Amino acid sequence: MRLLAIETATSVCSVALIDDGVVVDHAHVAVGRGHAEALLPMIARLAGGGRADAICVDVGPGSFTGIRVGVAAARALGFGWRVPVTGFGSLALIAARDGTPDVCVAIEGGHGELFVARYAGPLSEEVEPPRSLPFDVAVGTLTAERVVGNAAARLVAARGWG
Repeated sequence: MRLLAIETATSVCSVALIDDGVVVDHAHVAVGRGHAEALLPMIARLAGGGRADAICVDVGPGSFTGIRVGVAAARALGFGWRVPVTGFGSLALIAARDGTPDVCVAIEGGHGELFVARYAGPLSEEVEPPRSLPFDVAVGTLTAERVVGNAAARLVAARGWG
C-alpha cells in the first residue's frame, strides 16, 4: 500500500510517499505562508508524481490557511485518483514520534498563543485534548514528564525546569 502524507499546518510544507511503511520519497521546505504555491509542485516531484493508494493530511491544530490548503489538495487528489483521504492530528503525531510515556506537546500558534496537548502510554493516547493557550497560561498547565515541540524550550525555561 502506497501512502501520500501531507503536512501544511505549520510554517513548513512537507510531503512523503510511504510504501508498505517505508519512506520512498519526501520533500520538506520552510515556506512560512507559501503553502498554496509550494504543495502541488512538491507532490508532482515525488516518485511517480506522488500517486498513492491513500492520502493522509494534517488537520491541525495549526495555521488555518495551511490546513485549508493541505486538506483541499488532499481531497482533490483523492477524488481524482479515487483513493481514500484521512486526517491526522499534528500534536498526536509529534507525541507518537517522541515515544515518551508521558509527554506534553507544545507548538507555536498564532497571535502569541501555543497549541498544547498531553499524551500518555505506549500508543500516545490523548490525556488532555489540544488547546490554544496564551503563553503564560500554558506555562502553568505543564504537568507531563517531558515537553516536546517547537515551543518546548521556551516553556521549560519559563517554568524553571531547564
